[in-house]
Amino acid sequence: IFIITITWVSCITTNGVVQCIDPCATYTVVNDAWRSTENTDQTILHCDRNIVWSGWYRFYLGQTSARMPEKCVAENRCGADVPLWITEPHPVQLNEIVNRTVCNAWSGSCCHFVSHTIQIKVCSGYYVYKLQQPTACWLAYCTGKVLW
Repeated sequence: IFIITITWVSCITTNGVVQCIDPCATYTVVNDAWRSTENTDQTILHCDRNIVWSGWYRFYLGQTSARMPEKCVAENRCGADVPLWITEPHPVQLNEIVNRTVCNAWSGSCCHFVSHTIQIKVCSGYYVYKLQQPTACWLAYCTGKVLW
């Protein structure tokens, strides 16, 4: 399997056959209220390492599109001990796909555990994410409101 990302589509080659999709049209919805940066409830902790992330994802908080925070999130938020956030801004040009580093807040550090890279695409009014498995447990992707 060979994966290529061209400016606005994501292509995968399997056994010599190339298939390209537009992530803005083909994504999985993630609508978990516990992922909110406002959530400080630690009753149930979540672990995104236990999820097999495959393809592209669009975050919602209720009926509203959401996006990952671009600044360090305080520990013990987003339904996890260690919230995940991106270190650089989201893309701004329609259909642009960028790589972004994901960091994690723990033990007084905004990037305590090993970071990893995800892809983000800006669509018409929302973002989609090609998420990767975090490096440890009790880490979870955070979401906040989309500000356009």
